[in-house]
Amino acid sequence: MSPHDTPRPDPADRPDPADPADAPDDAGRLTTRSPGGRRVLACAILGSGMAMLDGTIVTVALPRIGADLDVPLSDLQWTLNAYLLTLAGLILLGGGLGDRFGRRRVFVWGVAWFTVASLLCGLAPTSPVLIAARALQGVGGALLTPGSLALIQSSFRPEERAKAVGLWSGLGGVATALGPFLGGWLVDGPGWRWIFYLNVPFAVAILVLAREVPESRDWEATGRFDIPGAALAALSLGGITYALINAPALWALAGGAALGALFVWRERRTPRPILPLGVFRSRLFTAANLVTLCLYAAIGGVFFLLPTQLQNGLGYNALTAGVATMPVTVLLIVLSGPAGELAQRIGPRVPLTLGPLVAAAGLLLLRRVHPGGSYWTDVFPAVVVQGLGISLFVAPLTATVLASLETRRAGVASGVNNAAARVAQLVAVAALPLAIGLSTDEYRSADAVDTAFGKAVLICAGLMALGAVIAWFTVPHTLTPPDGREKVPSPQCAHHCAVSAPPLEPGNHTSSP
Repeated sequence: MSPHDTPRPDPADRPDPADPADAPDDAGRLTTRSPGGRRVLACAILGSGMAMLDGTIVTVALPRIGADLDVPLSDLQWTLNAYLLTLAGLILLGGGLGDRFGRRRVFVWGVAWFTVASLLCGLAPTSPVLIAARALQGVGGALLTPGSLALIQSSFRPEERAKAVGLWSGLGGVATALGPFLGGWLVDGPGWRWIFYLNVPFAVAILVLAREVPESRDWEATGRFDIPGAALAALSLGGITYALINAPALWALAGGAALGALFVWRERRTPRPILPLGVFRSRLFTAANLVTLCLYAAIGGVFFLLPTQLQNGLGYNALTAGVATMPVTVLLIVLSGPAGELAQRIGPRVPLTLGPLVAAAGLLLLRRVHPGGSYWTDVFPAVVVQGLGISLFVAPLTATVLASLETRRAGVASGVNNAAARVAQLVAVAALPLAIGLSTDEYRSADAVDTAFGKAVLICAGLMALGAVIAWFTVPHTLTPPDGREKVPSPQCAHHCAVSAPPLEPGNHTSSP
């Protein structure tokens, strides 16, 4: 934590020693064994777990949502992408708000917003209402996601942070692993709406715990936020996404491209950009984010279509389809720590090349999955090989991104990389059905889904292979930070358990002028 992050009282907020409620907080002083430290850990783990759970639970429910609301595939794409759109466009802004107004405060805002939006999702009578509520849920996620790990970084003693982050990552991974199982059980039981209602008890527990969490902020953060930049980014992504889902829609594609150009123009000229374009002067940072785009687009594409293939193509119920993909997450929880340690010893180039190639082999094995096939001979080997490959590259990829810029810009580096992963999944979910010829109501036909899924895994395997090639030719054998200091890889880089996106490095997510 930088000196700027050290909590110090504002003159207007100076505590009154006579009032116990105004006693100084414990920011930066807690341990994992203290009651206060356990409360912070529980709050952060439940918050990140709620967001991770939502990321894995919705895909399992998509076929049932489509059948119950009687909607085409495009509406199901928007059910995922409305969330990713607002989350990707606003996540950097969410980190800046936490630095300025207080990380605990903005985290609580995010939890409350996310919960209200979840209730709206569960109550949605029609697909347009569900899509709008999912977009609102993404706004809450953008406020919640950066704050979860930042609470730990700012609340614990420096010597305790590695242990705290390890507990946060490991227990958060349990939520990710439970997502498909819990989602399938709810969809087959009380119904798909309960995957959103489930967030309410989590949120109540988080808000109660958050009352005892110490506040922290960057006391020297000044200036205006780049809200117009965030809006331009989201609108540009929205236009391009609409064009891909509702093709042909050339007007939307042209509008999205124009707004994207306007976004770049503004970011070059505003003193405090939401996306500081100067970071892309680093060849390694640019290359690592290109690798991120390839790998997470492949992950997003296959996990969007695999539950549909299992349910509509192979006749699985939602619970069985959810459990079928659990080996990927279990392997990620077990192996990402050792994979991170391996990358520290031998460098990131080999893991970032070999990992995607192994994952690509797993995707190619999914071509053997057809109606009437066996789980243990067709599905299980494919997801195991895929999980081994993903486990090999997630931790080294994050470490490479963080080492490509000065240590003081770790928040910006990880924020941009996290947003890149969300954008990759957003575009993959929008473009993949168009590329494989799966549209309108064809996703309900077992034969149509089977044919399209075979094409999809080839495309996703190709993206994995492309990421491996880029990594081999651009990532060095050893990582040396630009500021010349020895960099100790962050604990979350070695213990990362989420498939949806790389972890956010806590710290100042805003850029200096």
